[in-house]
Amino acid sequence: MQAFLFDLDGVIVDTAHFHYQAWRRLANEKLGFDISEEFNESLKGISRTESLDRILAHGGVSLDDVTKEAYATLKNQWYVELVNQMTPADILPGIIEFLAQTRADGIKIALGSVSKNAKPILEHIGILSAFDAIIDGTKISKGKPDPEVFLKGAEELGISPSECVVFEDAVAGIEAGLRAGMKTVGIGQAEVLTKADIVRSDLNNFTPNELKNILFPEQ
Repeated sequence: MQAFLFDLDGVIVDTAHFHYQAWRRLANEKLGFDISEEFNESLKGISRTESLDRILAHGGVSLDDVTKEAYATLKNQWYVELVNQMTPADILPGIIEFLAQTRADGIKIALGSVSKNAKPILEHIGILSAFDAIIDGTKISKGKPDPEVFLKGAEELGISPSECVVFEDAVAGIEAGLRAGMKTVGIGQAEVLTKADIVRSDLNNFTPNELKNILFPEQ
């Protein structure tokens, strides 16, 4: 167990409600229909372009590529306005302590997120310096469940995928981690993240050493 790769949304911070507010505003103001929070769950872990395609299919709306690009950009502007208000208080329970112990244990840390806003968010919440590598939407061409984001993270860290652990809250992210040949920790509900090696509601009161004993008991 040499490296941890963290998703951003739903693992380090919860920005899903900001995505929902921005997507819902787009659906209401530009597309002429509404989307529910339940539907928004299906957008977790996938790219902005694919999210828009799913929303359009959901509402039975067809757009040309130029308009789709404009709407995706508009949604992102609204989303960035919301996340720019984030502070360290928005970091999820246990993350700061877990990252600190990970660093103390000599384990490498990377971010593996499809978000193109990952760095600004990490800067706003004050933990950008905690990461040895950041792989985000600006560095990848394929979204999850493709394993590209995590394989690039392992490559930048110089660690074999088999020695990496992925932390994810989305089904697509867990699948991406498994396809990369990595161990996976699901953050959320066990009945949803059924393929994860272990599932926890959060990382509060949990240590890297406890995780090692579960995932790499032979070490």
